[in-house]
Amino acid sequence: MSNGTATTDLDATLEKHRVELTGYCYRMLGSSFEAEDAVQDTLVRAWRSFDKFEGRSSVRSWLYRIATNVCLDMLNAGNKRARPMDLTESTPLARAALSPRPDNTWLEPMPDNRMLPTVEDPAEAAVAKESVRLAFMAALQQLPPKQRAVLILREVLAWKASEVAELLGTTVASVNSALQRARATLAEQQQPGAEAAVSDPLDEEQQKLLERYVAAFEGYDMTALTALLHEDAIMTMPPFDLWLTGVKDITGFMTTLGAPCAGSRLVPVQVNGLPGFAQYKPDPEAGGFAPWAVQVLEISDGRITGFHCFLDTKRWFPLFGLPLHLEAEADQVEEGV
Repeated sequence: MSNGTATTDLDATLEKHRVELTGYCYRMLGSSFEAEDAVQDTLVRAWRSFDKFEGRSSVRSWLYRIATNVCLDMLNAGNKRARPMDLTESTPLARAALSPRPDNTWLEPMPDNRMLPTVEDPAEAAVAKESVRLAFMAALQQLPPKQRAVLILREVLAWKASEVAELLGTTVASVNSALQRARATLAEQQQPGAEAAVSDPLDEEQQKLLERYVAAFEGYDMTALTALLHEDAIMTMPPFDLWLTGVKDITGFMTTLGAPCAGSRLVPVQVNGLPGFAQYKPDPEAGGFAPWAVQVLEISDGRITGFHCFLDTKRWFPLFGLPLHLEAEADQVEEGV
């Protein structure tokens, strides 16, 4: 076998693990861009040191060991990413002010197809989706880095305690102890949005709810939107730390500070294991529609309970493979653009 062929084969061997490693690093770091950087670093390190790989474990386990070390190094700075409701109290609409915080403050959204590998087992797919929802990701951020790694490997990826102990260079007893502490910490936290119940795939009722939401939002019909929102629904808008709770404040915001969003278009996206939309609002200067937000919706008991708008469109829209402009006549855009 020539060196060129060997290199191509090694590239292919490593590359086939990219999506699942991205999901792992994303759960560890809470940042879509840092996760992709961590995976790239992992694959480069693996490629450079492959001649030292002795095959005592699978290539997959070896890659996870490298990825874990990369993530633990990145987490040494101690930054915990958060949602607006993890940092401040809810603000009444009368006192609403748009105060941005730096990018590294926030838990970031991530397209499903960049972090969730295709799996045959529906139960396994459901667990994977639940483990990247915003509320669970926010809870993970409260764990020390090694506990975070143990919980993800054991509970999400279903590794054996002995495999995790080998990966972390520790004992089974230590792994079990870390898992117990991690579970206890998560149990103590009542995470807003944790009750979001979204079936996979969406059931007929949820699909109809989303269709009604699109019609209400694109029509900017606050009466119709009110009927879809849970009375305690939450609205967030990173990078702003403002968050609103309750139908009255949410619709009040949308008709005051948010009024320029009237006449928007929504394009479906799959994000953080939840239904979402790319929102384009009218562009009075260039015509057509300009990117405004990636919306992530949380649904429970037939109502929308969470309505999270990520506004840094120059970062998010390319990540989701979305165009940075819609023409005026593009009233309907197929999913997956």
